[in-house]
Amino acid sequence: MTTHAPAHEIPTVEGRREPDYLRVTKGFMSWVTTLDHKRIGLMYLFGVTLAFIVGGIFAMLLRAHLWNPGPDGQMFSPQDYNQLFTLHGAFMVFAFIIPAIPGSIANFALPLLIGAPDVALPKLNLASFYLWLFGTVLLSYSAITNGLDTGWTFYTPWSLKSQTAVLSAGLGVFVIGFSSIFTGLNFLVTMHKMRARGMGWFQMPLFCWAIYASSVLQVLATPVLGITVALLAFEHIYHIGVFDPAEGGDPVLFQHFFWFYSHPAVYIMILPGMGIISEVVSTHSRRPLFGYKLLAFSSIAIAVISFLVWGHHMYTSGQSEFAMQAFSFLTVLVAIPTAIKMWSWVATIWGGSIALTAPMLYAIAFLVIFTIGGLTGVYLAALAIDIHLHDTYFVVAHFHAVMMGSTAIAFFAGVHHWWPKMFGRMYNEKLASIAAIVILTGFMVTFLPQFEMGSQGMPRRYATYSEQWVGYHRASTVGAMILGAGFALMVGYLLHSLIAGRKAKPNEWGGVTLDWKCPTPPNLYNFDDEPIAGKLYDYGPTLKR
Repeated sequence: MTTHAPAHEIPTVEGRREPDYLRVTKGFMSWVTTLDHKRIGLMYLFGVTLAFIVGGIFAMLLRAHLWNPGPDGQMFSPQDYNQLFTLHGAFMVFAFIIPAIPGSIANFALPLLIGAPDVALPKLNLASFYLWLFGTVLLSYSAITNGLDTGWTFYTPWSLKSQTAVLSAGLGVFVIGFSSIFTGLNFLVTMHKMRARGMGWFQMPLFCWAIYASSVLQVLATPVLGITVALLAFEHIYHIGVFDPAEGGDPVLFQHFFWFYSHPAVYIMILPGMGIISEVVSTHSRRPLFGYKLLAFSSIAIAVISFLVWGHHMYTSGQSEFAMQAFSFLTVLVAIPTAIKMWSWVATIWGGSIALTAPMLYAIAFLVIFTIGGLTGVYLAALAIDIHLHDTYFVVAHFHAVMMGSTAIAFFAGVHHWWPKMFGRMYNEKLASIAAIVILTGFMVTFLPQFEMGSQGMPRRYATYSEQWVGYHRASTVGAMILGAGFALMVGYLLHSLIAGRKAKPNEWGGVTLDWKCPTPPNLYNFDDEPIAGKLYDYGPTLKR
């Protein structure tokens, strides 16, 4: 349980509760200049959602184009198709997936979970948001000027020769990288310095452990991306010969630099989602998390190992046999802490008093999809199999199972879990459950055919294809439409809840972590009284199976 000391820091007016953070100040300028972590989290939430919608529109156009094998009857030229899938990937990865959970949900919930009045560096927090916004504007500028056709990975030597907006897009990624570094640094300082009285490291909720691990990755790995993009820009302008073989450079060096960042970036994306699943599973099963310390240390283990496996993206790039065998072994090794998490979540659910709320349905969808993504990742870690599957639709399906099907699904779970706390309003739970089922169905219909296509050798990134793939592509396109319909339904009922949703209960889900001990919505400094941490995840007796 959590108790509270008498109020002594946060003023109230004549015994009445002060206005919540949504109403304590009003006007447009009060939002765009705010230093309140909760408001900054909401600005991130609406911003990354818009980026997701833009990336999703690009995806729907891609799937519509691939309805027919072509080139007759297809919507776009091969050049336009290249730009569409590049912009889809760039928006989804850099503008949505990487900042989505740290920027929005962690910004809002992490100080509440550790009993802090705000993050440690509020001005840096606001600067991080505007850096992300500026970087996303640069990506958008690239889309509406010359476009971008290099793929989201900016592989050389093509990115050095392309006449599209490589420089502005690269600058956008560079700026977003600074936002990521500053956000990670802020969270690390906050967790070290601002935990509530009585909260040691092993009294921190597991969402905080996941954010801690991903923040370390953000601080240590992201500078490598910045250096790589800067070198790419210098070579593009001055032809200095780092990556361009025509100038004496090495394009494989670019791949090493890029993936040394981008594989840890996979865990920058997925670790915060895993933290959300830990909180949702425990709260909506009314049961303490099974294997708390294993879950905490597995986050750290994943972060450490993620720096050692980048070469599995490059089995076809001319590495030595020893290097490939080492990367293969280390890639399989990272499955161990990941499997610990899966086992702990399932063990927590087993024997719990499960409430099939919308957050819990999304958590279950996460477990299903991430299992698929994880197992297919083991296939891709194996040398002999990966040589056949490299750059096929199998990789596309695996990547989306881990990124969209896991990170985005966990993001949806977190939004639904903390929505009542964020806004003091409750969404339509029936529609939310329907949307969760529709999204899971749409994902499966979209990407399971792509696993089969890839195993049969269908290459990725091709604007046309032979007749033998028509059925698979059309099934995948129908699935994308189902997925889009589920997301549109979600946006609809969430927006409706802001206008006409019922007033949320002070503790909508019966949670026992500190975020549910503050008012709903929280006031400016979160807690009416100084929070004191007690036993973590103390739900008392639960119903037995």
